[in-house]
Amino acid sequence: MLIYSDSYYFVKGPSEPLKMSPVLYSFRRCPYAIRARMTLLYASITVELREVFLADKPQTMLALSSKGRVPVLQLADQVVDESIDVMLWALGQSDPDSWLRQDLQSQTLTLIAENDGPFKTHLDYYKYWDRYPQQPQAFYRQQGEVFLASLDRLLAANTFLLADQPTMVDIAIFPFIRQFAFVDKLWFDQAPYSHLQRWLDYFLKSPLFLGSMEKAAAWQLGDRPRLFPSPTKSSNIH
Repeated sequence: MLIYSDSYYFVKGPSEPLKMSPVLYSFRRCPYAIRARMTLLYASITVELREVFLADKPQTMLALSSKGRVPVLQLADQVVDESIDVMLWALGQSDPDSWLRQDLQSQTLTLIAENDGPFKTHLDYYKYWDRYPQQPQAFYRQQGEVFLASLDRLLAANTFLLADQPTMVDIAIFPFIRQFAFVDKLWFDQAPYSHLQRWLDYFLKSPLFLGSMEKAAAWQLGDRPRLFPSPTKSSNIH
């Protein structure tokens, strides 16, 4: 049974106590939010999805996290406002295909730090190069290519970045490589990164990604809850 309030919704079974279900503030195209949604979907965790219009962020989200960035996951006893922490929380609930590999922890953290730090900076300069006229767009692309080349070398040795099965690091990095590639997809498809192109194409076509990208109107206080994943889209995503 679904019981709704303006702040969150609750789920109650026939003989179960009332439980608050997680609420996720998200923005469809944000790479940080994409990796959080993909992990929640993989872990079969249902949340109330609140799509955020970034130019008019809801006060309910800002009251939870003054950072003003998505994703923000509201749990019954805590607020998680970093996408990697959302991923780790979700995987702590359910990790059926062992995305969290202790033997790969150091490499995983190193790659995510490189992605979220220097590469994200190069990505922003490349995508929004008209805001940074100090250098031509090709200059910023070349800076980002250093990371692309390092990933391509990893993918020459494994089907995925650190193993022959997807792990957390693949999902953490994929949305950013997607964004970089689609700045100029024709260039990317002809670039000398065949292993990275194969890897990107795999995730672009995956039910996990496609199921995480359904469009939704911006949430407003008083709206009926929108569940993610939707009940009809929550199976066959692995």
